[in-house]
Amino acid sequence: MEQRDFGKTGLRVSLLGLGAGQIGDGALSEDHAGTLLNRAIDRGITLVDTARGYGLSEERIGRHLAYRRHDFILSSKGGYSADGADDWTPQAIRLGIEQALTRLRCDWIDIFHLHSCPADTLRREDLLGALDDARRDGLIRVAAYSGENEALAWAIQSGRFGSIETSVNLADQFSRRQLLPAATDSGMGVIAKRPIANAAWRFTHRPEGDYAETYWERLRTLNMDTIRQQAGLDWLDLALRFTAYAPGVHSAIVGTASIQNLERNIDLVQQGPLPLDVLTHIEAAWTQHGLEWGGEV
Repeated sequence: MEQRDFGKTGLRVSLLGLGAGQIGDGALSEDHAGTLLNRAIDRGITLVDTARGYGLSEERIGRHLAYRRHDFILSSKGGYSADGADDWTPQAIRLGIEQALTRLRCDWIDIFHLHSCPADTLRREDLLGALDDARRDGLIRVAAYSGENEALAWAIQSGRFGSIETSVNLADQFSRRQLLPAATDSGMGVIAKRPIANAAWRFTHRPEGDYAETYWERLRTLNMDTIRQQAGLDWLDLALRFTAYAPGVHSAIVGTASIQNLERNIDLVQQGPLPLDVLTHIEAAWTQHGLEWGGEV
């Protein structure tokens, strides 16, 4: 698995990361969760991304991966749901990190994101100061922001964050085109979320309630299925390789509860970037149709 410098943070991450949201599903057996987490690390995935809001995810990462903590980079998110603190307060930041460390059974979080708060919250000096304090005290290594649009733009230009996490996929390229160049110039690490556009292509008709409606509409407007067929690629191959090798992206995180899908994702990204002619067709479609679209939230 290719490993990349994570901007100027001093960390190195695999080009494919594991989004651990589905690991937190209580319907998933403990044995299966442990097997999947360890298989990911065994296959060279060195970035595991979780959050306070991902159910049992942090607890399971701690239970099954604490013994090999030095084998991977741990990314988590917070700012809310800390026991004993109101959301989006300095106390929520500090207590949230400390409580996450207990769940994760470790002494530090490599990358800690403020999780999709709006721009006015992100600008608050008391919250930024709480992140600075946590980094100074060794609880986190990199202060980060996960989000889109105005808040993401501010996070990049503020100089207060070492990395960001944002949506980059075939149907969502606002951040890649408009914001990632500045992040690259600043030496920030970049994690791409939603790299397969919530697999919106799996729906024959416009979905409702699957967080895929906008992506489904955009893929149709971009005529992406024709591009895919002409390239002779299946949807997952096209989508995942596009994001993993997008300029400015260091790691693309994919969530799955399936060991088979995990293995397939690893095999796909190791095939390398998409052919140049395919990328040219994707860029042309976006130039024609998508320049006015903002990023997803």
